[in-house]
Amino acid sequence: PTKGLSMIGQTISHYKILEKLGEGGMGVVYKAEDTTLKRIVALKFLPPHLSSSEQDKARFMQEAQAASALNHPNVCTIHAIEEHEGQLFIAMEFVDGQTLREKRGAISFKQAIDLGIQIADGLAAAHEKGIVHRDIKPDNIMIRKDGIAQIMDFGLAKFRASGSKITRLTKEGSTVGTAGYMSPEQIQGQDTDHRSDIFSYGVLLYELLTGQLPFRGGHETALAYEIVNVDAPPMSSVKPEIDPSLDSIVLECLEKDPRERTQSVAQVSLDLKRYKRE
Repeated sequence: PTKGLSMIGQTISHYKILEKLGEGGMGVVYKAEDTTLKRIVALKFLPPHLSSSEQDKARFMQEAQAASALNHPNVCTIHAIEEHEGQLFIAMEFVDGQTLREKRGAISFKQAIDLGIQIADGLAAAHEKGIVHRDIKPDNIMIRKDGIAQIMDFGLAKFRASGSKITRLTKEGSTVGTAGYMSPEQIQGQDTDHRSDIFSYGVLLYELLTGQLPFRGGHETALAYEIVNVDAPPMSSVKPEIDPSLDSIVLECLEKDPRERTQSVAQVSLDLKRYKRE
């Protein structure tokens, strides 16, 4: 922690560190000034244990480079990946706002639909480029002060999600909260593709619209069992005023079998836009 404090005011490469923004499973984030381009950025320093092996490092660089090719208003842009004294860090767009987790409870139904559309659009842009997020949850969505939603941390999740399902569920920084957004195939340690993101997105949308999670097992084993075996109750059973057409959009994202699930998040965006018009 003391090392964290001493970072403030330092210049690393050509970034002047201004303040600490936060800390998560994927490392410490600072607000910094890019002294070359005279812009404010966010620097994410990856935890040292993640940048230990060269193989991990190479894979991480590859993922982050793929993610940096994403140019979409609903995705946080990665500017650069750099290394300082053997520690990897990412310079990315500074997003001035709050996470969806922090804003929970202050979002109207109309806003929820709107945010749902924006998140689906950002995710669709990534999927079109063959990039899977693998950790869609409210903590990874920033809502800017002007109401624009941005998906954070593309290219980081695969880096963290390597290893068996057991280590993945119990690894530090992974709480029941995070597990609640995992797809059945992720929980079971199977291969995941873009359809796994669609499931996690379905959980997020369900929570956004009803205020509660579709799967709410009290501990990880119960939660894992529910995600794999128990169908989510329709949203209208939680909030009777929810339209059946909205229910079917969300429940189709939550199909257990990836083959029966909505196959494209772009389709979900279209369905939500149609719902909004009607």
